[in-house]
Amino acid sequence: MAATEFGHDEGNGIDFEPYAAFDSAEETTDWLRSRTGNPGLDGGAYRVFGQDGTGGPALWCVRPGHPLVEQPVVFMGSEGACGVVAGSLSDFPWVPADGIGPMEAVEYDDLAGRPDPVLAELAERHATTPRRLAREIVLGARAEFPGYVRDVEALCR
Repeated sequence: MAATEFGHDEGNGIDFEPYAAFDSAEETTDWLRSRTGNPGLDGGAYRVFGQDGTGGPALWCVRPGHPLVEQPVVFMGSEGACGVVAGSLSDFPWVPADGIGPMEAVEYDDLAGRPDPVLAELAERHATTPRRLAREIVLGARAEFPGYVRDVEALCR
C-alpha cells in the first residue's frame, strides 16, 4: 500500500499518504504528544504508518502477543479527530477501497464512499480478510473498541 498514490481529487477523493515504513519510536512519541498535548506520554503502543492533512493512522498495539497485522487501526488528527478505523491492518485496505479515508472513517457516520477500483484491486491482492464494506469494518471496529476515544481523551492535557 505504501507505493500507492491516493487521489485527493480536489476534496472528493481520499487525503491519505501511506509511508514506506513505520515512523521511528521517537517520531511516534512526538506524534502522540502533539495529538494529546501531554509531554509525558510514550508512543510505544502505536506504529504510525501514514498521514493526511490533519493527522494520521496508526496501528494501536493493544492485542498482546498478536502480530502487527492483527492490531487495530486508529486515527488521531491535529484538530481532535480520533477513533478506530479498522479492527486489523488487514481489514484497513478495504476502507479506502470503498472510498473512505482514515479521517472520514472517524469523523462521519455516513460511511457511503465512492468505491475505487484501483484500491479495491490492491486490497484484493494484499488483505488477508474477506472484502467487506467500509461501513461494516468501521462500525465493527468501533463496537470492538468502544472506549478508545474516551481513553485518548483522558490522556489529553
